[in-house]
Amino acid sequence: MLHILGRRQTVCDGLTRRELIQAGGAGLLGLSLPKVLQAEAAPSFSGGRAKSVIFLHLFGGPSQLESFDMKPGAPADIRGPFKPIASRTPGLQICEHLRRTAQVSDKMCVVRTMTHPYNDHSGAGHYLQTGHPWHIPIGGGFNATPKDWPSMGSVVEYLGQRVPGGLKRDLPNYAVVPNSLGRLQEFAYRLVRPGEYAGWLGKGYDPLTTAIEKRDAQDDPYYRNCTDEELTFEIEGLVKNTGLTLNRMDARKSLLEQFSAQQHVVDGDRAVAEYDQFQQRALALVASEKTRQALDIRRESDKLRDNYGRHLFGQSTLIARRLVEAGVRFVTVQWDSPTGYGWDSHVNSKDLLDNLLPKFDQSLSALLTDLDERGLLDETLVVALGEMGRTPKPTPSWGRGHWSTLFPAVLAGAGIRGGVTYGTSDKDAAYPVERASSPEDLAATIYYALGIDPELQFKDAQGRPSSIVQGGRVLHELFG
Repeated sequence: MLHILGRRQTVCDGLTRRELIQAGGAGLLGLSLPKVLQAEAAPSFSGGRAKSVIFLHLFGGPSQLESFDMKPGAPADIRGPFKPIASRTPGLQICEHLRRTAQVSDKMCVVRTMTHPYNDHSGAGHYLQTGHPWHIPIGGGFNATPKDWPSMGSVVEYLGQRVPGGLKRDLPNYAVVPNSLGRLQEFAYRLVRPGEYAGWLGKGYDPLTTAIEKRDAQDDPYYRNCTDEELTFEIEGLVKNTGLTLNRMDARKSLLEQFSAQQHVVDGDRAVAEYDQFQQRALALVASEKTRQALDIRRESDKLRDNYGRHLFGQSTLIARRLVEAGVRFVTVQWDSPTGYGWDSHVNSKDLLDNLLPKFDQSLSALLTDLDERGLLDETLVVALGEMGRTPKPTPSWGRGHWSTLFPAVLAGAGIRGGVTYGTSDKDAAYPVERASSPEDLAATIYYALGIDPELQFKDAQGRPSSIVQGGRVLHELFG
């Protein structure tokens, strides 16, 4: 007998396969009954310099002209209000508000020629995090769908679960902090921005995601210091307002066991075994002492926390370092826009001056220094970028619009050559002139660093072979 939401039904009394699947979709942490992908055994990681990736995603699109591709010789109506300063990289002048980053530029490479045609946030964000263009037309929606391409982190999770003992790990292979992208954005409904999820690969490969609340609709925790009471980094699905805590796990597990028992009758042992694997893995991760310790920011010294910055991006970047040090393979840090534009600076450059540039400068420089001092930089690939750049022509108040045909990326660690630049742009920082680099190239390069063959193919839900990257070129020139 199956008890779901107060109904007593048996399979022979009319409980349909669809209802069983819907019941599974209401299960722990949103895990739905897995699609049997019929994927062949996937090869494991091998030969890569990177054991882990920290992906710093600056949602909204930082301006190339106010960061790493300044044009001091351009006309006054293009070059911007900020002055360039020298860095430790020969020939690289960067913004005066990135002074700490200038002092560690010998640890990183600046790619100045990222480019793609998706001039909207959702399409571009999906493209940058997956290496695949989004299937939704520009302007066709904001939210993730089950048809989306899997993120790079989800591919890592998929492969990580298939190595010997992978499903018994007490840490995820893929995590997103401090929130899923869009969770804090103020709209009439909650946004689930595409890009960070497993898409057609299946919910069992979605990231472990934490949740941090903001104080009210006008609050932006990226712009201010946060208290320890706020920085709980609780696993999303276990946050207090859901009422689901570790003390209630046994009751929820009992419901899932009832579902699994009935599903044996409908789908047979193979599908149930795969579902049970994902269910048990979810339970293990949320109950894992190792995961909880890695997410406890209070275990770090006050001095180091101050170095990263007590704002949400700084503390989340430090959590990312803690996670990769513990053994997580791919961590995305989302810099979201809780109150409006953020990095999407259409209106003016005040937020860049007061918050965005100095806080990014503080956190990135602290991360590179911290990883280096701990001996982790050689085995951790750090990637920092937005999903697009900004228009060369500003608004009258020195804001800039969307501009996807040119924007910068910073890469460091895991064999990346430090103190170099890659690619050149035209005189107005509008288009690549030499060595244009696509999201496919970036994804192929990240996979290569991890020891994953960029030409690897999975079988999708329809049994068709699908490449994890289509047409991307590994940027071998970035590696020493």
